[in-house]
Amino acid sequence: MIEYILRGHHLPNDVQTMIQVFCPNLHYYQTETPSSEGMTVESRWEGGQVSALLYENGREKACWRIGAAEDMDEKELKRLVKLSLFALLSNETGIVPRWGLLTGVRPAKIVNALLDEGAEDAECMAYLTQKYLVHPQKAALTLEVAKAERCLLAANGKEDISLYIGIPFCPTRCLYCSFTAYPLAQYKSRVEEYLDAMFRELDYLAEYAKRFRMKNIYIGGGTPTSLTEAQLERLLKKVEELFHPTEEMEYTVEAGRPDTITKEKLRLMKAYGVNRISINPQTMNDGTLKRIGRKHTVEDIRRVFYEAREVGHDNINMDLILGLPEETPEDVRHTMEEIMALDPDNVTVHTLAVKRASRLKEQFDLYTMTTAQTLEEMLGITAQYAKKMGLSPYYMYRQKNMVGNFENVGYCKPGKEGVYNIQIMEEKQTILAAGAGASTKTVDPETDRIERVFNVKSVEDYIGRIEEMIDRKRQGLPQGGKI
Repeated sequence: MIEYILRGHHLPNDVQTMIQVFCPNLHYYQTETPSSEGMTVESRWEGGQVSALLYENGREKACWRIGAAEDMDEKELKRLVKLSLFALLSNETGIVPRWGLLTGVRPAKIVNALLDEGAEDAECMAYLTQKYLVHPQKAALTLEVAKAERCLLAANGKEDISLYIGIPFCPTRCLYCSFTAYPLAQYKSRVEEYLDAMFRELDYLAEYAKRFRMKNIYIGGGTPTSLTEAQLERLLKKVEELFHPTEEMEYTVEAGRPDTITKEKLRLMKAYGVNRISINPQTMNDGTLKRIGRKHTVEDIRRVFYEAREVGHDNINMDLILGLPEETPEDVRHTMEEIMALDPDNVTVHTLAVKRASRLKEQFDLYTMTTAQTLEEMLGITAQYAKKMGLSPYYMYRQKNMVGNFENVGYCKPGKEGVYNIQIMEEKQTILAAGAGASTKTVDPETDRIERVFNVKSVEDYIGRIEEMIDRKRQGLPQGGKI
């Protein structure tokens, strides 16, 4: 547990997230006075100075002060608050986070804003490295990703929208998972009811979407392929009837876990126009798969991948997670050798995030977790192999509670970018969403104003309150024909 104090400003989120970078996976509480036990951090703005102080068992241990103009704007105040905390905690812990002061989810969005204003590459690099203390390697990655995104975002039209369909069922719950996902064994009898309810929501969204141009359809989860073959075909047929997928659309299904995929499901997806799938091993080490709760083997992953190629899938993504419990850099190197042999079209490299709703958070003390230094080595290994495979970074995002405060990066072959991933991250396109836990997001192309319409997370509530979910959209979606 770490307590923190605010004096002269009210920026609790900025203070807490900066503390989390150095002291992750703890409980953080705002207080008024230093605690007599443990560590307390104080952030202060007064007398033309922004200060960060560290107390240990109630006594001041260290302090860092930065001069500040009295008339600075909130953005600069936030930066200096983070800078003072960064200097204090870096000096005390010996940790120098490679993302510097940046704690946000979308680093490339910052660079895209600078490029929109006419900044040159060197100016973007200087902004990140000098103003926000980002390591040059991470700054260069951010710039490369931002420029790749710009090429795709430039094609956005004012009438373009995307669709997300959520299937919140999984065969088992993985150790690290915090998503809206329900064990299929427990909810098997509710799947048909769930589809019935979701189809009513899709009926409404299809009618609404007629005034726009559908560009991307993404069926995610959970694990959509946990549906039976008949249920999956029922879903794909409904999407075809309502939204008429074309070859020009990006139509993705998260095939996800190999233990849920059959050759017939792969054939059905191809037959109904799905042109991008994910087969997500997370690791190519059988011991780790067992440890994290996966009910399949590395050989199953190979089999499913080759079956997908056999039925004609030519745009396959594979998700990996770095920092899984007990894994070493050599384990990651082995995984990348196996992935390189398969030769997928996309590889998305995730850094483990220890989320509150995961079993890993509950059982954290049972595992040896990866250090920041080791994770940096793992990231380097995946980047090297991506380059060998002819894959370039095109998409990146970050999460709270990521081990080592690192990043998730999507790599792809030329022309195989996951466009939906960029749209969801950069928030430049309206995304309609159906299903339990799904969040519809409207973006005004003129002002970039974002509005959200949420669905309930519980499967039971979603089924029982489906008319309310539809009515939320009637109330929350713009009805004048323009987003």
